[in-house]
Amino acid sequence: MFNLKLESFDAASKAKIIKEVKSMLGLSLVESKKFVESVPKVIKESVPKEEAEKIVASLKALGAVASME
Repeated sequence: MFNLKLESFDAASKAKIIKEVKSMLGLSLVESKKFVESVPKVIKESVPKEEAEKIVASLKALGAVASME
């Protein structure tokens, strides 16, 4: 099981990252914006390896730096 952490993101892709976090965590748009702006921050905890790798890959594709711990 892994913890997923959003380390940083490209400023140009901030809106895309916020939308992804919003859909992933079920937060409101305002909560998602605050979450993304407070990086580095843990996104999800105790995630199976396969799911964690998919989430990290999708965030990286959007311009974010994410890690599995």
